[in-house]
Amino acid sequence: MGCDGGTIPKRHELVKGPKKVEKIDKNAELVARWYYCTLSQEKLKRPIVACELGRLYNKDAVIEFLLDKSPDKPHADSAGHIKSIKNVIELNLSDNPAWTGDKGNTKGDTYDEQRAQFICPVVGLEMNGKHRFCVLRQCGCVFSERALKEIKTDICHKCGGNFKEDDIILLNGDKEEVEELRKKMEERRVRAKLDKKSKKTKHSESVTANGNTEEGAAGPSGITNGSKSNTREKISFIPSSKSSAEQTSEKAVPSSSATKRPLPSTDKKSEAYKSIFTSHSSAKRTKDQSSNWVTHTAYYF
Repeated sequence: MGCDGGTIPKRHELVKGPKKVEKIDKNAELVARWYYCTLSQEKLKRPIVACELGRLYNKDAVIEFLLDKSPDKPHADSAGHIKSIKNVIELNLSDNPAWTGDKGNTKGDTYDEQRAQFICPVVGLEMNGKHRFCVLRQCGCVFSERALKEIKTDICHKCGGNFKEDDIILLNGDKEEVEELRKKMEERRVRAKLDKKSKKTKHSESVTANGNTEEGAAGPSGITNGSKSNTREKISFIPSSKSSAEQTSEKAVPSSSATKRPLPSTDKKSEAYKSIFTSHSSAKRTKDQSSNWVTHTAYYF
């Protein structure tokens, strides 16, 4: 039962207070965000992509997520805003010459500094989470925020392409910065839908206008211009010696009567030819000669 035999309980054993909030290690958080994929939690390997919110992914993991969007997958909420492969940007990264990968410090006799695989090509800062980095949405080149602030220009430092201030996406920003990027993303998508609808309406209007011009170009007899038609027909007018009354009478006769063959005259046929048919007098029989049953095709075996 306890409390017998001289045991004295302490206060923390009897009274349970509120649990202490576990503090997240900042270094561990930086490593998880800058060295591992947000979706698959595997190490980042080229090709590396970034979403419009500034999160880093492996391209293979994003493709697998788009092919199978089951809610049972872990960390599926982090990529819920990715609807297609067009919503991610493939990063054009610069390698760090001081990075040795997994081969460095195998013996453990030296201090293992937190080296990054990529650096800023302008300033030379390492992309390890201690410095803020940005990606350009048009070309995918990655620079440090310090380089973009110190050298203000509208031309990319690496590829030479033009960009605007709205094309700059901050990588792994804070919650407030992520919310701002989300608002810009939604506005950009709404604008893209409106542009697509306006293009469709313009295309349909141009098609109807072209149809009206083609109908207007046709002559009074319904013959359109020869350049637009696939086959050109030459119409020749031959003068006829017939009177108008005869022409109208010929037009009144239906076309089906011209195709009918004339009936043969039976007066000119011989008796042998006529005896073939059942309507001949030789085929007729009296009641005594005819049987009780009659068939059109009688076979005798």
